[in-house]
Parts: sequence; C-alpha cells; structure tokens
Amino acid sequence: MTTSQTLLDQLSAMGDPAKAAEQAAYHKTGRIFLGVPAAALDEMARGLRADLDLPTRCALAQDLWQGNVHEGGILAAKLLTQARIRPDDTPVWQMIADWAQGFDSWALADAASIAGAKRLQALPARLDEVEGWTASENMWTRRAALVMTLPWARLPHPKADDLAVRERVLAWAETYVPDRDRFIQKAIGWWLRELSRRDPDRVLVFLEGPGAALTKGAKTEAMRLIAQV
Repeated sequence: MTTSQTLLDQLSAMGDPAKAAEQAAYHKTGRIFLGVPAAALDEMARGLRADLDLPTRCALAQDLWQGNVHEGGILAAKLLTQARIRPDDTPVWQMIADWAQGFDSWALADAASIAGAKRLQALPARLDEVEGWTASENMWTRRAALVMTLPWARLPHPKADDLAVRERVLAWAETYVPDRDRFIQKAIGWWLRELSRRDPDRVLVFLEGPGAALTKGAKTEAMRLIAQV
C-alpha cells in the first residue's frame, strides 16, 4: 500500500544533501528540503498517476501538501496535474483552490498553479472563484490568479470566449499595478510577456495605459520578446 510516508521515504533516498542545503538557503521557507532533481519528481509523479486511482491520489496529495517537506508539496501538485479527469474533477479543483489560500512561496505556488490551470481550462466558470482571489490579503494567492490563467495568454488561436478571459485577467492585472511587491510585479510582467507571443499590440496598449506605472523590471520583462522582433 502506498502511503505519504512511503513516498517521502522514496524521495529522501533520491535526495542530494548538498543540493538540499542550497535550496533551503535560497527559498528560506523553513521547510525540509531533500534535494531531489525535478526530473525524478516528474518521473515519480507520472508513475503514480498511471498506477493509482483518483481518490487515492487525492488523499496522498493532501497528506503530502500538509507536510513540511518541500518535495512532498511539489509531488502533491504533480499528482493532480492532469488535463482530463473523469468523471468529476470537482474534488481536485476544490483541493487546489483551498491550497491557494495558504500559498507561501513561489515554487510550491507555481507547481500547484500548473495543476489548477488545467482545472480552469476544463471549466472556465471557475474563474469566478479565482476573481475573488485578486482581493486576498495573501500576496501569493493574488499572484496565483495570474499564474493559473497563463494558458489564456498563450493560446495561438483564441476564440471569442478566450479573448474575453484575456481581457478579464488584464483587468485583474491593472488592479495589481500599484502593488510594489516584486513577486506581483514579476507576475504581471510574466503574463504580458507570454501574451506578447500572440498579441504584442495588446501588450503595448496595456503598457502605454495602466501598465505605464509598472516597475521598470516588470516593463522590461513584458517587452523582452517584443524587443527581439
């Protein structure tokens, strides 16, 4: 029987103490780091997604996320990262949405946001819930509203509904512009940079309008690909 502890034991065996020390010093989250390579985490998650049913994966993910091991949290998110979940993905979305309220670092937030983005793509009506995150007191929760919606910035052939989502998220980004937190500014720049691959003119309009008050770093990031053209 696979338990969260057996998974943590396997992760520990794959770890690199020197790398773990470097990561702990960099992230400064107070969590335990094992120094497991990202590729090993990906491979482990793929195997578990193939072998375990959804209720088992959800239970393991919740246990791992609630623990204090960094790689355990990353693995938890990867267990739930799946384009199609049948018959009902509501429990998965609700778990990720609950996690988002307690995000406290970019690495774990980004891993969970990748899983969350797939659930938003599966049911865009969930954006109504995400919109509420934009007013959260937790900076990482506010940031997640942008990170989870990145797929819409990247769409090569957006339909009318997709374009409406883009405009909705850009409106959220506009409300974030006065926030000087560097992670918020970087997230805005990131979203705009991705959008610039598909619609550089819209990015320029944003930067000339509400985005004029972004930090220099955010503007540079937003313009990085446009400047290469």
